[in-house]
Amino acid sequence: MKRLLLVEDDSNLGQTLVERLSREGYQVKWADQLSEARRALAEETFNLIILDVSLPDGSGFDFARKMRAQHPTPFLFVTAQGSAEARLEGYELGAEEFVPKPFHFKELLMRIEHVLRNHRPLKELDFEGLKIDFDQRLVERADGACDRLPEKDFGVLRLLIERSPAVVSRDEIIEKVWGEESFPTNRTVDNVIVRLRQAIGEPHSAKIHSVRGVGYQWRSEGVSNGQ
Repeated sequence: MKRLLLVEDDSNLGQTLVERLSREGYQVKWADQLSEARRALAEETFNLIILDVSLPDGSGFDFARKMRAQHPTPFLFVTAQGSAEARLEGYELGAEEFVPKPFHFKELLMRIEHVLRNHRPLKELDFEGLKIDFDQRLVERADGACDRLPEKDFGVLRLLIERSPAVVSRDEIIEKVWGEESFPTNRTVDNVIVRLRQAIGEPHSAKIHSVRGVGYQWRSEGVSNGQ
């Protein structure tokens, strides 16, 4: 079941969309403020974010600008701000779609399905000086040093970021990155994590968090201990 984060302050529209999207087979988390949306992103993983622009505690544009640098989740705007300038700003921020209000539910549903089927792959992330280029497998640290990571190492890093904030087990890492053709051990995964923490350097190594007895988690927010 695909999971959607709906960020919409209109209670009538929000409730209607939750009900109708749920009937279409989606699991919907509804936040009527940006602060709630931030908490949801910190605690859960979503396939798509449906984002209004004018919200009680800030601008959806500003939220998208910051979120895009920390989360790989695709997003689309649904807003009454339908001017050409607003649409252009939305697309420049990386929105997959821009749906002006009022809209027909079937149109929104088609656009959601289109994004989930065809959204652009993750290209680059920037975490307060740490830059990750997914096409070139490059990691540029805050001190300016730049490394091209081995394919498997980078595959683990990509998986952790794409699944953030979920915890990814060692077994899943092995299955997704190595597949069935080779037989790495849990120690192999642990060694990759050590190299990744060295590659991204301080203070960002703490973003790769160990969950005892389970696996690893990428935290977009800073943590005090990376062990």
